[in-house]
Amino acid sequence: MAGRPRSFDRDAALAAAIELFWRAGYDETSIAMLTSAMGVTPPSLYAAFGDKETLFEEASAVYFQRICDAVDTAAQLPTVREAVTTILDGTARAHTAGTTPLGCLMLTEPRLVAQREELQRRLSERIARGVADGDLPTTTSPDQLASFLMAVMRGMSGCARDGGSTEEVLAIADLALAALPDQQSAAPLHR
Repeated sequence: MAGRPRSFDRDAALAAAIELFWRAGYDETSIAMLTSAMGVTPPSLYAAFGDKETLFEEASAVYFQRICDAVDTAAQLPTVREAVTTILDGTARAHTAGTTPLGCLMLTEPRLVAQREELQRRLSERIARGVADGDLPTTTSPDQLASFLMAVMRGMSGCARDGGSTEEVLAIADLALAALPDQQSAAPLHR
């Protein structure tokens, strides 16, 4: 039995769920809040997405894929400095955009540890490639530098959530760029 067709746009409802989880966090988000934001009834939510946990997993996967796409695109740039500059610039601007909640769901939500670890792994791989290419000194530890960059991005997210301006968040990125090995060619993000 096929049942009734959905009377809502699933993608739009999922986008509303992402924004709500991003704004309020998983623990503070109730089913009532979700159904209101998504414009669906509780039975429709459960039929389309399962329970709150399943909805969160799908929503956070969509959100995380966007981040991975941006990081993977930046990682293709010729140098680690260019890649990191692009990532930090994009991070600062995304964290403070007026069109979305402040900060970053992936960097602040306690349930998304595995996604943060995956992002750190991708950064470490790009840094290791930079070391192998002679772009960074051979003494550079890809894992340590990737861990540092993750800490910086989490700090940028926190600053944005606390009301920091784009310029303030870009200033944090500038300091992180200055800490990269072989920093004499650093170009500040703060424009």
